[in-house]
Amino acid sequence: MQTMELTQEDQWLGISEKVASSRKAVRIWLYCIAFLVFIMVLVGGATRLTDSGLSITEWKPIHGAIPPLSDLAWQEEFEKYKQIPEYQQVNKGMRLEEFKFIFWWEWGHRQLGRFIGLAFFFPMAFFWLTGRLAQQIKPKVLLLFFLGGLQGAVGWWMVASGLSERVDVSQYRLASHLIMASFIFAALIWVARGYREKDEKPECVSADRHWWLMMPLWLLIMGQIFLGALVAGTHAGKTYNTWPLMDGSFIPDQLYDLTPIWLSAFEDHMTIQFNHRMLAYVIVLLAAIAVVRLARDHFASALHKWSMVLVALIVAQILIGIITLLLVVPLSLALLHQIGAIIILAAMTLLLRDLYDNRREAT
Repeated sequence: MQTMELTQEDQWLGISEKVASSRKAVRIWLYCIAFLVFIMVLVGGATRLTDSGLSITEWKPIHGAIPPLSDLAWQEEFEKYKQIPEYQQVNKGMRLEEFKFIFWWEWGHRQLGRFIGLAFFFPMAFFWLTGRLAQQIKPKVLLLFFLGGLQGAVGWWMVASGLSERVDVSQYRLASHLIMASFIFAALIWVARGYREKDEKPECVSADRHWWLMMPLWLLIMGQIFLGALVAGTHAGKTYNTWPLMDGSFIPDQLYDLTPIWLSAFEDHMTIQFNHRMLAYVIVLLAAIAVVRLARDHFASALHKWSMVLVALIVAQILIGIITLLLVVPLSLALLHQIGAIIILAAMTLLLRDLYDNRREAT
């Protein structure tokens, strides 16, 4: 049987042949989980945009995996839904078939979450128990598993906000749920990308020069995802459907009119949408600066292509956002806009991880 020759770095770290030969399998596993989280965000967006998120009024992590299997069970679920404000104030008179439509969206969203948990746990257990995980990655995969479980609880916390006094979920909790999903997605890519051999990583000896621009850009992209969730949570995208002007002006007169003033950023439709627009302009400007800096740096040629991809994605995302706004948020475009945000986050995380690895090598 042919054995794998250990690299000098692996020998220094005391990594076994089994661990070294399993690196690729572990990376593929983590990337597959990241893809499932990507699908989860897409399904979650559709659940929100079809107003399906409150159709299941109980949190049953185990028993909830079984959907209604009889007419009586469907009627029981429907009766529970009839007790909440969304039915009484928005959907009163809804037929059972219409309820089934929104129920399946929410059930599918929760079921996918359960599947992701299993798809993470069992391979993790296998890699761990058979000695295929390096010591330095073990705390990271445990943290990822914990964050996945916590995300399920945050999801129920979000749903619970719309079951008693509101007709939809709290935009604060919706934004928290989405930003946590985005963080988990980015963390999976970060850990997978970093779990490579040294000779697989692109070289950029001047990485430190670019890190201090790229790290804030990554944070701004996460912030923009948060603002996008506030737009979705308040339906702010269905107001002020013109561009580039908003209510007849580039900077409207009635921004930040609520008291206290900070509340406008979370409650006022005009301010919420304005913030989302302005941050998009800032992000594309910083991304363009990053492309120019990397293009002029001969020591960063390996990363220049990533920055070009990133800018192209951001420009496309802005165009999709504008069209979505002008057409008053059709479901297909709204979902495409959300998908675009997660793809941009993935590209930005890959670029940032490569810069991080090069900075670490330089120190």
